[in-house]
Amino acid sequence: MMKLNKISSQIIAYCTVIVLLTSCNKNFEEINTNPNASPVALPQNLLAPALTKVVGYNMNRSQRVTNELMQVTVNMGDGEGRIFRYEIRTAEADYLWNNWYLQLKNFKDIHDFAAELDQPAYQGVALVCQAWVFSLLTDTYGDVPYTAASTGPETNSFRPAFDRQEDIYPDLLRKLEEANRIFSTLPNTARILESSDPIYQGSVDKWRRFGNSLYLRLALRIAHKAPSVIDTVFQKMVDNSPNTYPLMRDNDDSAILRWTGQAPYISPFATWRLADWYTPKSASFFVDNLNERSDPRIQKWVALFEGDYAGVPSGYPIGQPPVARSTPHTDLISEPLLGNMMNYGELQLILAEAAVKGWITAESAQTYYERGTVAGIELWDFELPSYYLGSDLVKWEDGYDEFKKMELIHMQKYFSLFFTDLQSWFEYRRTGHPVLPIRSGHLNNQQMPARLMYPVYIQSSNRDNYLNAVRVQGADNINTLVWWQKP
Repeated sequence: MMKLNKISSQIIAYCTVIVLLTSCNKNFEEINTNPNASPVALPQNLLAPALTKVVGYNMNRSQRVTNELMQVTVNMGDGEGRIFRYEIRTAEADYLWNNWYLQLKNFKDIHDFAAELDQPAYQGVALVCQAWVFSLLTDTYGDVPYTAASTGPETNSFRPAFDRQEDIYPDLLRKLEEANRIFSTLPNTARILESSDPIYQGSVDKWRRFGNSLYLRLALRIAHKAPSVIDTVFQKMVDNSPNTYPLMRDNDDSAILRWTGQAPYISPFATWRLADWYTPKSASFFVDNLNERSDPRIQKWVALFEGDYAGVPSGYPIGQPPVARSTPHTDLISEPLLGNMMNYGELQLILAEAAVKGWITAESAQTYYERGTVAGIELWDFELPSYYLGSDLVKWEDGYDEFKKMELIHMQKYFSLFFTDLQSWFEYRRTGHPVLPIRSGHLNNQQMPARLMYPVYIQSSNRDNYLNAVRVQGADNINTLVWWQKP
């Protein structure tokens, strides 16, 4: 009976995957129909739905998880599972785990079908997308299925082994290296089908620049654990061979799925009721830092409260709710820029940190920092205020110590990563910047969660591999550090 139940569970899981894979193309039939009715799924049919789904998932959890942990919003209340209080329910794990793995199967198929059909541009794009989504997975959970992931139907195995994060990361960098190599073999005019590409409308050159910029993001995250990336990635790409590794040049190269408001590119927040959008209040840390810098982006990010921008302190004392004040601006519900995957401003701030640490010398840390700061404001269609770079809280001084420089860089990075999946939480876990105020109402011993727990069903459906992962990585709780967080 136990064996039959296990088989039934596997059949149900497989059928669920098939249903989800079938439904993931909803609203894409007209723009991605194969006119030749090929029985083989074409890369151009799979790419746009997979990208749109992943960006939608990321936005959902950026609103729900990242904004609460990083004091952008406060979902006020004293009930259980208040994320702003550092209390995360186990069930929180399922949504991203299930949906990211589902789309990774699509990105794998894009790569494999493109290889069969001799479409190298799609191969390169698929490698970039796989590295992007797998990095999200491992940075969220730590050790995860990687080598054997997305192979269930082919291998008749639905219990993949977990790979260690320290083994996953080098292969993510290898994927991005291979993507750049593939792109380098293509003519400068190479394109993919525009309707299949909601990010760059077919520009292979921009996909190459995004892949290499992502390469630097991931290399920075593990540099203290794998110092060889300083020479093999940063110095190679920035100082020694910049023409071989082209990077984003400006905001136009940013990887953003800009929601048009027309199906299928409608923001996942567009169907939300205003009452639901208003529920989380803007956090005082976020609002005050924008206010103190007279940052123009506050006009698009925060709603006025009685003629002013005023936030709620995250971690306020339990049972002592403050007055609910500003909320996230309702225009964000349909804002095209919330589909951000990685932008040019973030790249420049990555380079600023590398320059502060002496890893690159192509340009000064101040140049990168100021360029990233300006790009972050201009991305949101504001002109840089004349006072901004010279103001006390923004200006750069070479005489500042490294901590002060890192705080400057990461405050601007905090802004540039607004609604970018879980990135600002990852960066805080890596650096401790920006310095967040911790109050009595922050639970979990006032300790920032270090990861999400694995889905509960994994404990039964893939028990042996789950137990081995816990044995290697540490207890399956929110305080176990992932590999790159450990000293």
